[in-house]
Amino acid sequence: MDIREATQGYEQWLSDQLQLVPADLEMKHQHMQSSLFQFLRATYYRWAQTWQTTCPDLANAPVVTAVCDLHIENFGTWRDSEGRLVWGINDFDEAFPAPFTVDLLRLATSTLVAIEAEHLTLGRKKACTMILQGYSDALSSGGLPFVLAEQHDWLRMISAAKLRSPVAFWRKLGELPEFDGEVPADAKDAMARLLPDPALPLRFARRVAGLGSLGRQRFVATADWHGGRIAREVKSVALSANVWADSSQATRDVYYRRLLDSSVRVVDPYILISDKWVVRRLAPDCIRVELADLPAHRDESRLLYCMGFETGNIHLASPEMREQIQQDLAARPEDWLLEAAKLMRKDLANDWKLWRRAVN
Repeated sequence: MDIREATQGYEQWLSDQLQLVPADLEMKHQHMQSSLFQFLRATYYRWAQTWQTTCPDLANAPVVTAVCDLHIENFGTWRDSEGRLVWGINDFDEAFPAPFTVDLLRLATSTLVAIEAEHLTLGRKKACTMILQGYSDALSSGGLPFVLAEQHDWLRMISAAKLRSPVAFWRKLGELPEFDGEVPADAKDAMARLLPDPALPLRFARRVAGLGSLGRQRFVATADWHGGRIAREVKSVALSANVWADSSQATRDVYYRRLLDSSVRVVDPYILISDKWVVRRLAPDCIRVELADLPAHRDESRLLYCMGFETGNIHLASPEMREQIQQDLAARPEDWLLEAAKLMRKDLANDWKLWRRAVN
């Protein structure tokens, strides 16, 4: 099965679970042509198919509840119940039990692609070393959430680079055309559970965002509340692409909520997972941090260390595997992550080349 057949098969499987938006799928296909990094972000289903074959020595590692679709732009900020700014992994759509190595490998591969595209300046070996060091330190210490208050001031400054223009943020949401169709009743009900007043008059719009989930229904509701604007987004939930990639998987579980509840994390009080929808607060301080948003002067080694550490925070949702993971890491050769990421980057580039040729 090549990338064209994989894409067609996955989208057909997805359409059996939920309603897809054809125009958004077409947009996703176009984004997949634009760069290798965009292609990686949009095609976790293909990764789920291939990574264990390309890197078989990583496939027998201890299993945790993994993020799976982890990459260097899957980190962002939110406010906790105390109003503190928190930084960490932003999305768990594809969460699933998998060898712990899958998250480290995908994070490292996305980092190599970012370095190649000159979004990052440090060397590949150094990048992989810092990811692994942060991950190992999280396991050794028992983990620690990234609360951007009296600690991590440098990370707060990096993350805050995009938080400075609430006027532009609300103007952009306000410019979305009002949705003239019918928002599913269960989506409205899920959204109402996260509003300060369920009876607030809401303005609904369709929102196009993300890449991996582009094509799924996604709505945003805005309202005026006590002199300011508030917004909630609802997105349809599906089974992890790992279920599609491995036909022997019989589970019907969605693991998003499990990682939110069990990992070393300061919970976002404004995120809700229902049977069919994930709802979250949208605000200028509740965002995914993209590479383009980072300031020109940043400590990239330190940033990747924190990404590795945060990955460890998430894997500590499977605390019974901690010692086994540490033993596994100790037995691996020094450059195992770099060498495996190079193999996956090569596979990725071959698929991207075929995709661009087929679409054009």
